Amino acid sequence: EDWALPQRVSPEVRDFFFDVDTCPDQLPRAEAIAKRLGRLGITWSVNAKANVPASTLEVLRDNGLRLLLVGYESGVQQILNNVKKGVRLDAARTFTREAKRLGIAIHGTFILGLPGETRETIQETIRFAREIDPHTIQVSLAAPYPGTALHAEALRNGWLESEDLVDARGEQRSAIGYPHLPRTEIFQSLDLFYRRFYFRPRKMISLAGEMVRDRRVLKRRLAEGREFLTFLRRHR
Repeated sequence: EDWALPQRVSPEVRDFFFDVDTCPDQLPRAEAIAKRLGRLGITWSVNAKANVPASTLEVLRDNGLRLLLVGYESGVQQILNNVKKGVRLDAARTFTREAKRLGIAIHGTFILGLPGETRETIQETIRFAREIDPHTIQVSLAAPYPGTALHAEALRNGWLESEDLVDARGEQRSAIGYPHLPRTEIFQSLDLFYRRFYFRPRKMISLAGEMVRDRRVLKRRLAEGREFLTFLRRHR
């Protein structure tokens, strides 16, 4: 699909986010679109897999790319293979290192409870997230939406313990459980993941430094921080 490229930019618009799941899979096309964006003089962000080569990252960066939203999903290769992710962990490490070198921020997303998940793989994914250290993270629960391959597999294997995917507040509920790993434990691992990633001196100092340097970031981070702590309290 084509990106919806802006033709004119209002002065108050500071950043565009293009929610395109397949970008930048087609590298020459992604680079060409980035160059068009660069001529508009805007900053922008987009989704990406964790395997974009450094040469393409550099073109995107030079034409206004600020942030990539990257679905790492898991730090365990077998789990990535189980869900046909099509990315190797060594490539994800290289990609992340190159993006950081170029000054591109990464918001990394992870999913707990995918087929093959165990207590040990959850710990492995947390270690992986801390190792590659994206700028920020989002941790979700495996969501078996009706009609998806995951839903069919969960029904077939007796993993689907609840049809409710969200609660009354609109927050995710854990619907999949395994004989060796109940869904309640998967749900509780969200709290552990966030705490072990964010409550590190290096990460807290890094985020605090951004707040000091930019008043807009300060206001946004304070609001996000309140929401984050409320989220953690509800999940204890």
